[in-house]
Amino acid sequence: MPVYRLVEELVFPPPSLAEPNGLLAVGGDLSTPRLLLAYSMGIFPWFNDDDPLLWWSPDPRCVLFPDQLHVSRSLGRTMRRGRYRVTFNKAFGEVIAACAGVRQEQGEETWITLEMLESYQRLHRQGYAHSVECWQGDQLVGGLYGVCLERFFFGESMFHRHPDASKVAFAALVQSLRVQNFLAIDCQLPTSHLHSLGACDISRQDFLDLLVEGGLQPSTHPSRGLFPVAPMRIAAA
Repeated sequence: MPVYRLVEELVFPPPSLAEPNGLLAVGGDLSTPRLLLAYSMGIFPWFNDDDPLLWWSPDPRCVLFPDQLHVSRSLGRTMRRGRYRVTFNKAFGEVIAACAGVRQEQGEETWITLEMLESYQRLHRQGYAHSVECWQGDQLVGGLYGVCLERFFFGESMFHRHPDASKVAFAALVQSLRVQNFLAIDCQLPTSHLHSLGACDISRQDFLDLLVEGGLQPSTHPSRGLFPVAPMRIAAA
């Protein structure tokens, strides 16, 4: 199947036309309207510095339903002991930079290019992108960020510098979304780490049907401001 080249017009091909590996289109830009349209259609950008801008809609899709979070015994102990403090939207720029930096420190490539950093910080300022921070004292030791539209959180990346820090942030996110009656967290691509936290794989079509069920259609105006900004205490599920 062909990979579609995007033009200036704000449009994507149907996700069902993606390559077997999930690649759907190339080109376009990372403007706020294009990113919001992409997420509303089950599409996300993912590319390295040397690549053109690539857009994906994989099949299967990895998702976590908020009532299916798995908290291991060791993670539960960490949470009960209050080793870390969790906040929402207190340090978005630091979190996204750390997600890129930790991968680079480990000698890995990162898709969080300068262009991506600037685009998602703009989404954050406009109320669409959110972060969860995990602190030990005044030190940021873990966290995650993603995009929130309607009743979905589209996860982008997470990092940790201390044991379990990113998992604690993730558990806090799930707790907040569960209370707000969110349908699902999009985890994009399956990994054993995500599966260990309770994520599962569903077909692309089931994922697209879920977006419709939650009120997301292309051009639907997304919800904003769904996250608390004050620190919140969390407990094991």
